Amino acid sequence: MYTECSISNTVEKKCFFHFTYYAIFAVMLFIDTHTHLYVEEFCNDSYEVVNRAIEKGIHYMLFPNIDSTTVEDMMALHLEFPDNCLPMMGLHPTSVTENFEEELQKVANSLQMGYYCGVGEIGLDLYWDKQFKEQQKEAFGFQLRLAKKFKLPVSIHIRNAFDLALSIVKEELTDDLSGVFHCFTGDYHQAKQIMDVGFKIGIGGIITFKNSGLYDTVKKIPLNELVLETDAPYLTPVPFRGKRNESAYLTYVAEIIAKSKGLNIDEVARTTSRTASLMYNLKR
Repeated sequence: MYTECSISNTVEKKCFFHFTYYAIFAVMLFIDTHTHLYVEEFCNDSYEVVNRAIEKGIHYMLFPNIDSTTVEDMMALHLEFPDNCLPMMGLHPTSVTENFEEELQKVANSLQMGYYCGVGEIGLDLYWDKQFKEQQKEAFGFQLRLAKKFKLPVSIHIRNAFDLALSIVKEELTDDLSGVFHCFTGDYHQAKQIMDVGFKIGIGGIITFKNSGLYDTVKKIPLNELVLETDAPYLTPVPFRGKRNESAYLTYVAEIIAKSKGLNIDEVARTTSRTASLMYNLKR
């Protein structure tokens, strides 16, 4: 049985055209590779939020998991929009605590069911608390190995831990390991290191922030190394900064990337969607 949050939406869902390969690439299509539309902030209007995104051309919304407490609501929204909202499975680094081994076993068990397009959200976060640093490292490595076992891409969260996280990725690197360094905020040197290990770079609303420095960095990164994301409900792009983020705002990220590279937004949509489709094995 799903929670009250899962079923509290009362908005009538619309029927949307089931895209064929030709239709997807004949229109401007976007893929939000990292969004949490199933969390509490969307409890009362998640159907509306998903529908707004689809109407804006965001055909796929990929849901990284947080921990065992979020799986039920994530899967409930996936089941309501199975052609658009695709779940991942993983344990977020900020959810790594004393019971992390139990949580990791749940992740491993879930991945065996085969419902998921990726392993995420995983990684290292040493910004808020370093108490469980060693456990975070162990959990990260374990989930990278799960990704290789199930041949799934990973969605990596890093905060105040870039060098350490990259070293763990390099330790586990094989032909079966691929993925995205999500919510990239670093410089070109860090971007180059990510590209050198064959991973892609997730760009979200921070690129629209005037003093982020990301605009100039993205100028130097080849477009085919980038994927788009919102990380909703967080990191809302200008002109909505300070409000709740949602996947429909992905176009604002695409517009800024297009501007930085002197391209039209159609090219950004086409190239980043192709990259994401290949990465996550999505129907095109």
